[in-house]
Amino acid sequence: MSLIYAQSRRGRSTSAHAVCSGDELTDIPERFLRKTRAALPELSELQTVQHFTRLSRKNFSVDTALQPLGSCGTRYTPRGADSLAMLPEFLARHPEAPEGHSQGFLACLYDLQEMLRVVTGMQGISLTPAAGAQGEFAGVAMIKAYHAARQEFERDEMLVSAADHGSKQASVVMCGYKVRSIPTKPDGDIDLASLKTMLGRRTAGVMLTIPSGLGVFDRGIEAVAALVHGVGALLHCDGVNLTAILGKVRPGDMGFDVVHLDLHKGFFAPHGGGGPGAGPVGVSASLLPYLPVPIVGLAGDRYSWLCEQERPESIGRLSAFAGNAGVLLRVYVNLLMLGREGITRVAEYATLNANYLLKELMKAGFEAVHPDRRATHEFGVTLRRQVRELEVSSRDISKRLLDYGVDAPATWFPPIFPECLLLKPAETENKETLDRFVGAMKSILKEAETDPDLVKGAPYRLPVRRLDDVRAARDLDLAWKPANG
Repeated sequence: MSLIYAQSRRGRSTSAHAVCSGDELTDIPERFLRKTRAALPELSELQTVQHFTRLSRKNFSVDTALQPLGSCGTRYTPRGADSLAMLPEFLARHPEAPEGHSQGFLACLYDLQEMLRVVTGMQGISLTPAAGAQGEFAGVAMIKAYHAARQEFERDEMLVSAADHGSKQASVVMCGYKVRSIPTKPDGDIDLASLKTMLGRRTAGVMLTIPSGLGVFDRGIEAVAALVHGVGALLHCDGVNLTAILGKVRPGDMGFDVVHLDLHKGFFAPHGGGGPGAGPVGVSASLLPYLPVPIVGLAGDRYSWLCEQERPESIGRLSAFAGNAGVLLRVYVNLLMLGREGITRVAEYATLNANYLLKELMKAGFEAVHPDRRATHEFGVTLRRQVRELEVSSRDISKRLLDYGVDAPATWFPPIFPECLLLKPAETENKETLDRFVGAMKSILKEAETDPDLVKGAPYRLPVRRLDDVRAARDLDLAWKPANG
């Protein structure tokens, strides 16, 4: 398939309107006019539609195939939510539109703040963070502001679970803290004995994911909260896996002081292609003054932005405006459609699907990372036996799944488990789809035993096979343009 620039021909246009005479530009100062042609492809409207339609057919998406991507949680976004979020009244609104002209939009955001506050059990919510990692950073920054206000400058350490995502270490370092890793026990729970020895007067906070990145719920979380608060530190929750416990238990009730949410993962908004995301942050009463701005306030029947002037202790802005409106609106509509009972069903179906898939894969001969634990909404299987006996890796099996029409799951995550596949069937998938996935895994396992080279060379049915991962990591050429551009 040719690149869009290769199809370009001078003078072709997607517009059927009459060509402008040029007089329309006379009012624009000379210094703002281009001196050269823009390096953009010139195609007809039909060419453009055909090109991107062909590209879409080469992609995996939740609209076309199962995406059991653990940790990330790609799930279906109802078309109704898409339609409402794409209403012209929302799309045409400028971020700097006056509050008086934005009351409907602000009302939606205010209601979403309140919904998330109730769902998480926290005392306040800011929708400003544009992604999970930014929400995570905001949480650490608020912990730092809290201790600074108390003159506790000796607190220079953050403790992070060894099973958690690597972005946490980056957020911690960006806020000027040192990172210490908390080990987990073989059963997946935090090692309380190790945690006790690590906590002290230098501890600013502890960061955990509930349920954990191992696909289990930490049974000692209340004891963890008591230990952390006992030394004057704060407890930070990564809410990426909140789907599994929606309507069942809330971070605020477990003793967390701050939680960030990945709305583009756990709350039914689009996820993939690099964005957009949404990572709202919720806090307990002790951190309320430090929430990032702007947030939406309500006085009487009028909504308004609360910014630096109204919230002088805030950690400030994370971006020029308040988050990614399109994602926030989709989540708002989805939560309205689900209601309280629907949110609880999401958790129940997600957990049911994960446990059914886990049991079926174990019957098929795959080894669970935690065979004696109930899965939450995701789980890990380790392929260390296949690597040892057949020299077929988790990456090989993941790539072979692509030939069976299934998106490749996360591999080697969490990194503390060798050759791990982290699998997460969304709550919207039916039993027939899960059974087809089990059948594909059985077939691939048989192929690995009889013809391992077949699995090692996969995929075969995709336009792009295996990328050079080392080159991709070291040669970050993200500003490509045509040779004559």
